[in-house]
Amino acid sequence: MRVPDEVLVVVRDEDSETRDLLAKLKDEKRLSQTPRAVEVETPGTVAALNAGLAAAEGDIIAFTNDDAVAHPDWISRIEEHFRADTELGGVGGRDWIRYGDQVNDGTRETVGKVRWFGRTIADHHLGVGGAREVDILKGVNMSYRRAAFRDIRFDERLLIAGGVHPMEDYLFSMKVKRAGWKLLYDPAVAVDHYQTSRLEGHRSFKAGQQMFDSRTVTNRVHNHTLMLLECFSPLQRVGFMLWAFLIGSRNAFGLAQWLRFSPSEGRVAWDKLRAAASGRLKGYRTWRHG
Repeated sequence: MRVPDEVLVVVRDEDSETRDLLAKLKDEKRLSQTPRAVEVETPGTVAALNAGLAAAEGDIIAFTNDDAVAHPDWISRIEEHFRADTELGGVGGRDWIRYGDQVNDGTRETVGKVRWFGRTIADHHLGVGGAREVDILKGVNMSYRRAAFRDIRFDERLLIAGGVHPMEDYLFSMKVKRAGWKLLYDPAVAVDHYQTSRLEGHRSFKAGQQMFDSRTVTNRVHNHTLMLLECFSPLQRVGFMLWAFLIGSRNAFGLAQWLRFSPSEGRVAWDKLRAAASGRLKGYRTWRHG
């Protein structure tokens, strides 16, 4: 089994429990590579990821989350892909989402793609099949060649989107690809992802079995808009904004989605449309001033 040359654990400055655990592991010498703590004062994943990047010394940097466990062959498979293709900038794989004893074992052929007009298909947790090129990688299971991100960092303009990640991983990977590097997704490069459900925000509505939080939606749409405007060509930007406002998606309503769901959701559909429109405009302003 290939072991890492270096293990970094990014911890908040007030997280004494994690630091104590790392010190205990170091004293007991039970691991082939003792994890090294990297402290960060600023909350949020963006600051943590940038702190990890700044401290890492290897040529290949692999990321995972504090609620994930990598499969035993994770590192060896990552290394094999990078050795096989010098033009490969990033490698990602499937995260098997687990809720207690339940495993999400659904399947998708198409994962990690961004359509020319902006529709984003993630589904990294459901990918099946062989290794293939993609447009975006997911933070719980991604790795990069140092040469591919020398001038790239995780974007601090992104907003916290409740319990949903702020797309810092998607934007980072799109910037790597825009710089001319290839991104690869291989379902065999796998981690187990023990997720918990979280919801933050100040205004919630119940629609069917789903909770809608206006601030979370606005922030998420802001981040998605910023990501695509930052990485798209001028023509794609026009197509994206037209699609976003006129059509949209189930997670970010445009006019067509509002008309589609108004009969069943009533006022909530209008609130979803307004939250998405607010996020689009905020994302555009952030991009223009960035």
